[in-house]
Amino acid sequence: MQVRELRHRVEIGDLLTRYARAVDGGDWDALDDVFTRDAVLDLTAPGGIKGGLAEVKSWLAEALARWPGRQHLLGVPLVEFPVDPGDTAIASVSFTDTLSPSRDVVQADTPGISRGGGIYHHDLVLLPEGWRSRAMRIEQQWRTMS
Repeated sequence: MQVRELRHRVEIGDLLTRYARAVDGGDWDALDDVFTRDAVLDLTAPGGIKGGLAEVKSWLAEALARWPGRQHLLGVPLVEFPVDPGDTAIASVSFTDTLSPSRDVVQADTPGISRGGGIYHHDLVLLPEGWRSRAMRIEQQWRTMS
């Protein structure tokens, strides 16, 4: 593996983490540094929408408002470069997430807590400002709610 590829893998891992941190913190404008302006995000598997970045940011802000306590845990990403070395990549990363109706300590059986897991699939492109996702799809593998 070349140094350039290793650097790209680290940068892509950071990009995936920035996505999770933006969603967990409700920093919807931070998603502008994760996705291209024309990105298509498919959140339909867990019950969300499919659309452009602006539409999805607005939907996330409204849909996740009832769960101010949010946390993602990401696995190690699988990154593939169709052309080596190139300016495109495909990244998949497993995740678990917890959504809570409060940021305070609550009982584990508090109504409204949701836990789930799946895989984020990203089609990535290398731009002058760094790696960006031009398409993301969520593969939901499980979900529980109290």
